[in-house]
Amino acid sequence: MTKQLLSFSRTDSAKFFRTLNKRVNAYFKDNKIKKTGNWKLYSKAIVMFALFIAPLILIFTLDLPSWAQILLIVTIGVGMAGVGMNVMHDANHDAFSSKKWVNKLMGSSIYILAGNVYNWKVQHNVLHHTYTNIQGYDEDIDAGRIIRFSKHTKWLKIHKYQKFYSFFLYGLLTINWAITTDFIQSYQYLKKKLSYGKFPKPATQWTKLIISKIIYYSVWIALPLFLGFTWWKVIIGFFIMHYTAGLILSVVFQLAHVMPNTEMPLPDKDGGMKNTWAIHQLFTTSNFAPKSWLVGFFTGGLNHQVEHHLYSNISHIHYKKIAKIVKETAREFSLPYNEYKTFWKALSEHYNQLKVLGQKPSLA
Repeated sequence: MTKQLLSFSRTDSAKFFRTLNKRVNAYFKDNKIKKTGNWKLYSKAIVMFALFIAPLILIFTLDLPSWAQILLIVTIGVGMAGVGMNVMHDANHDAFSSKKWVNKLMGSSIYILAGNVYNWKVQHNVLHHTYTNIQGYDEDIDAGRIIRFSKHTKWLKIHKYQKFYSFFLYGLLTINWAITTDFIQSYQYLKKKLSYGKFPKPATQWTKLIISKIIYYSVWIALPLFLGFTWWKVIIGFFIMHYTAGLILSVVFQLAHVMPNTEMPLPDKDGGMKNTWAIHQLFTTSNFAPKSWLVGFFTGGLNHQVEHHLYSNISHIHYKKIAKIVKETAREFSLPYNEYKTFWKALSEHYNQLKVLGQKPSLA
């Protein structure tokens, strides 16, 4: 992150967000429902944990052929992504339950996904949700030198080919969490004194991180070896599991922010942004497959990314209902409401965006 402080415009002469808030709050009040999760979310959490844990038990207890083990490992990866998007994500936004201890418990599921609560909350809740799609602030659009997600990123010759290799690299997301990313982020965030809520004691954060990694590798590497699986099968299985989860999570994110219809604005020389925070979210975020039950169910409502960015404190099980309110209000105030009707259309458009960003700027 750069050292320049950013500030969003406070001028919303039309009072868009105030009007939207009144309408969204009225929806919950009139229907007498809480903004957090309910039995639908809790039932889904059971399904996702089962997808994640049951295949592992089968691998450990049954003498299965290699092809069956691979299918089960892929299923674990699918369940891993499912837990992340449906349980961990809502909980670490304090939207899973109205009870803090339940959110904390469910939010801790990130540890069995190879992540870390402190790092995730800083990167996601603070940097991504505050500075969405702003180069140098939102780390989610910073893929290093290998992939160019923003027109403001320096172009390199290798980017001409990113339309071919990017999707292969997407699968490395969570395995990077497990090996290097968490250590790098903890060092950087603690040094910059970044936090979401109370700033942790550095010694406490490092202790939690190291112990959680030891437990994680004990479960996923040491335990299979102890049970008699050969080392190379364990390593391959570990990679397949993470690659499956990483590919799913990366694609879902890219379809929400790295698209032809989303902007990547920069601050002015004084660090000021053109729009208010809420209006900024409309310009930088996109929905996909909003009417698909399956996509919405599995992605934890992240296909309704516009609603999520405006109301991350509301559980995703309500997004489909409030989407109509958000869409109508945005149009009423002549503001964008970005969405693609299907998952495949969004995926195609993301690929096209990778092609455009891969071109040399003078030719694009």
